[in-house]
Amino acid sequence: MPLPSPVSAPHARLGALDPWLAPLGLRLLLAWEYFESGREKLRGTNWFDSVQADFPLPFRWLPSALNWQAATWLELLGGACLLLGLATRTTSALLIGLTVVATATVHWPAGWDSLATLAQGYAISDQGYGNFKLPVLFIAMLLPLLLGGAGRLSMDGWLARHRNGAVRPLC
Repeated sequence: MPLPSPVSAPHARLGALDPWLAPLGLRLLLAWEYFESGREKLRGTNWFDSVQADFPLPFRWLPSALNWQAATWLELLGGACLLLGLATRTTSALLIGLTVVATATVHWPAGWDSLATLAQGYAISDQGYGNFKLPVLFIAMLLPLLLGGAGRLSMDGWLARHRNGAVRPLC
């Protein structure tokens, strides 16, 4: 019988923390970013008029004030839901949709003719090539929450353990 690896015990302990802490880290970071963005919109002025024609269909058909309010409240409420881990899969799907619209409208390079030109937009800047790096990272961080849920340290996890009055074990 082979001897256990010296890293197997710590590895197993870290693996046991994964359902608790991995989604929590994503949720906390994304909650902060989306809530902060929503708060800026709530306190700021509507600049969507200047980009309304760039919105993908059907959003360009809606009044810019409605798009502004929808984005503001989706970011605020979505950030709160991510923080609590409540309705995390639905919230993640909605925020991915919002982020795709924002990328298409504001962050995607206006004119690009090659992959090299497009790659210049994978940045966090306003140098004229677009700035779609951050939205892509947000979508990449939302995908595990959409597919795997909020984790055990969440309202979703608590509700799942207490569904129908039957308390389920934590592990």
